[in-house]
Amino acid sequence: MKKVMALSLGEVILKGKNRHRFIEKLIKSVKRNLRNLDHGRIYHNMGKIYVEVSGDNEEKLINRLKHVFGIVYIAPTYEVETNWETIEEAVVKIVDETLKDHPEYKTFKVKTNRGDKKFPLNSMEISAKIGGMVLKNFDIKVDVHDPDFFVYCDLKKDTYIYVDKIKAHGGLPTGTNGRGLLLLSGGIDSPVAGFLMAKRGVLVDCLHFHSYPFTSERAEEKVKKLAEDISNFSGELTFYSVNILDIQKEININCPEDEMTIISRRFMMRVADKIARDNGYDCIITGENLGQVASQTIDGLKVTDAITDKIVFRPLIGMDKVNIIDIAKDIDTYETSILPYEDCCTVFLPKHPLLTPSIEGIEKSEEPLDCDKLVEEAIGKMKIEKIGGSDEE
Repeated sequence: MKKVMALSLGEVILKGKNRHRFIEKLIKSVKRNLRNLDHGRIYHNMGKIYVEVSGDNEEKLINRLKHVFGIVYIAPTYEVETNWETIEEAVVKIVDETLKDHPEYKTFKVKTNRGDKKFPLNSMEISAKIGGMVLKNFDIKVDVHDPDFFVYCDLKKDTYIYVDKIKAHGGLPTGTNGRGLLLLSGGIDSPVAGFLMAKRGVLVDCLHFHSYPFTSERAEEKVKKLAEDISNFSGELTFYSVNILDIQKEININCPEDEMTIISRRFMMRVADKIARDNGYDCIITGENLGQVASQTIDGLKVTDAITDKIVFRPLIGMDKVNIIDIAKDIDTYETSILPYEDCCTVFLPKHPLLTPSIEGIEKSEEPLDCDKLVEEAIGKMKIEKIGGSDEE
């Protein structure tokens, strides 16, 4: 009898002729996330990936595997040869463990998935036989409508018996949908946006804007911590740090005060666009949410998007703030995001920002600025580092 982690793959299984490519990427992600933990063989068998457990690190394996996009459920499982003697041994062992952990459980139901269609019994007959094993060995009853727990049996070349199905994030394996550059601030929204796009298979790197020395080094460390949190899901990432203080000063001197916010956002998009072009990114990602602040009105977003012809993904655009906070808490970025360190200078923010900018009007206001030079100078002083691939347990 062998203990394994059975990984259910969700929508990866729905892929057609290129399914093998997604599974290969997913196995690579699993290996990366488990790289410094003891484990046995990792293999694919009829729609699931299995990780052999070695040592007493089952909980650590589960915590790491929860962070692998493409996995829907994780099931601590006993793998045995397909014969009734070894199946009964596994069933008795796992039910005994379950009842010791949950003495309040009084009812159960068996669910069977017969992958090996040559096996002489069908799924219902296998479930009935396993149910008989449980009834023979334990003082509990069958309840087909509302059981306290399930005994699952996946019958393939070998047989897999399990009780728990631990929910993971699902999505698509990292790197199956191109590369994206995330505009990462120190707020709640942008880390969630990065997480959601990574969940769709985008390999995410981060671009952060700051106004040092008007903003603190602690603010920069806060954002790096958020980048590290994202890397726990998507793997090691590149972190670009750009100081836009000189740009903000020029805008403050030469442009109308109420347009400061939207023109600053356009410069951020100019910098992002150049970095994306120079480094082969397929898209730009932001945490913008429609109507949340002055620059995130429909008119404001239109004016910002006019800077680039790269696709700009805004996965939070129609979400309620409460829902965004719930995700931030779930992925453990919320507590860092609410630390009171400003990541971009607030000295230049207008008291009454323009809510309905036009492209023509903003371009007119930008005429006194040497936009290309300001962007080049900011990128010339940019700092780049690798972050993450955390080994945290």
